[in-house]
Parts: sequence; structure tokens; C-alpha cells
Amino acid sequence: MAHYQKLLRISTTGKSLHNITAKIEAIVAESGVETGLCTLFLRHTSASLLIQENADPDVLRDLANFMAKLVPESAQYIHDTEGPDDMPAHIRTALTHTSETIPINRGHLVLGTWQGIYIWEHRQHSHNRELVVHISG
Repeated sequence: MAHYQKLLRISTTGKSLHNITAKIEAIVAESGVETGLCTLFLRHTSASLLIQENADPDVLRDLANFMAKLVPESAQYIHDTEGPDDMPAHIRTALTHTSETIPINRGHLVLGTWQGIYIWEHRQHSHNRELVVHISG
């Protein structure tokens, strides 16, 4: 069984969804693995990973609007060490994922036709995020 691991650094632009599908596909191709699994792990507690619709940007806007209503920044949180968006970002990450596993077949990610992989930045300002990409096959 082959193993391949790479650390991907991604600069976010503040609260938004960043499509990283092409970057992950390139790493899978670089690995040479034909059949296996691609495991993604985001090393942060205020951003998350998401596999979601990649054709209609309205889906992403609706998700962001829903999350903003579900976890408002205006609530009275105790933890606010890094500002008013700090604790809401942690809650949003707890409700989503920091890891995903995607099958690989014939050297490609086995995503659905309309699926894309996103880093969901939950903080207001830009951050440098680290994503571990581990491929086994």
C-alpha cells in the first residue's frame, strides 16, 4: 500500500467558502495512487471543511446566511479573546467538519457531478490555514 502526505497552506479572505477541489485533485494526481482514499484534515478550530454544490453559487450564499442566523455573532459569548467572531467561529466549526475522506478511483477523486471541496472560513479576517492531505492506496 502506498502512502502520500502533503501539507497545503491556504490563505483565506475572511468569512467565505474557498473552493479547493482543483488543488486536492492535483495532489491526488501527484501521488500516483490509482485506487484508494484521500483524507483531508484542517488543523484549525475556527474554519471547517465542506463537500457541497459547486455549480450554483446561490447554494453557498444560502448556507452562509443560514449559519449566520443559526450562530449569530451578536450573542453574549463568554469567550471573546480574539474578538466577537471568535466563539461563533468555534461553534460553527463544531457543527461542521474538520476532516473529510474521499475515495480515489483511476487516479481521480470520486466526487459527485456537482460536488466541490471547500474550506469554510468562519472568521471575519484573513487567515493562513493548514490542510493535511493524506492519500493511501
